[in-house]
Amino acid sequence: MPQQSTFEAPIMRINFYKISIIKIYFLLFFMGFFSNFFQSTSGFSKSFSSNPSGDQNTNKIKTKNDQLLSSSEASKPIENVYNFKFIKLIEQTPFDLAEFKNKVILIVNTASKCGFTKQYEGLEKLHKKYYDRGLIIIGVPSADFGGQEFQFNSEIVSFCKFNYGVNFLMTQKESVIGKNAHPFYKYAKQQLGLIASPKWNFHKYLINRQGKIIDYFISSTEPMSDKIIESVEKELNN
Repeated sequence: MPQQSTFEAPIMRINFYKISIIKIYFLLFFMGFFSNFFQSTSGFSKSFSSNPSGDQNTNKIKTKNDQLLSSSEASKPIENVYNFKFIKLIEQTPFDLAEFKNKVILIVNTASKCGFTKQYEGLEKLHKKYYDRGLIIIGVPSADFGGQEFQFNSEIVSFCKFNYGVNFLMTQKESVIGKNAHPFYKYAKQQLGLIASPKWNFHKYLINRQGKIIDYFISSTEPMSDKIIESVEKELNN
């Protein structure tokens, strides 16, 4: 009976590792491909609203926001967030952050299929507790991280209402990172740096009564945590 070579087992292990590495590489490649594909198709999503001008509103607002950001780079910096616009999730109508002057604002990029999605419950509690004192919570749905948001705005509306009874303000789905990020998120990155930009869903930005982005909270920071409560209370009392 032939004797097994002492080199045969190591070679088999090396070949196994090579095959495993190749499988992992292709898995990551396809994950990245499909993530980019779903992000690229999100712009064609249908609106929950019957407003036929929804797409036109989106394009106009993005153009105005981008012009604002580019002009600020060429001249004096933007002093606050009040010139930025979003589009409401249900109504598909634009609104300015300037509507919330002298309010404290918490902007959160949300997702419906994420491990942190349960934070909707905490955000709603925070909204109910501090809305009358001047806290405005704005949820910004995004599929940037793992494609964990529904394709259509109508699906997001249904999910938030039926599962968490969300009453705070929600925008239509947006990108929050990269070259296609909503200009507010580009501005936030300019103000606080790359370290403060969203790394996953449910990243939070706190804006004071003067429209300045003053702090951020990573995804794992619960909305009703002491850290957020103390920061919100401090700004509401200013």
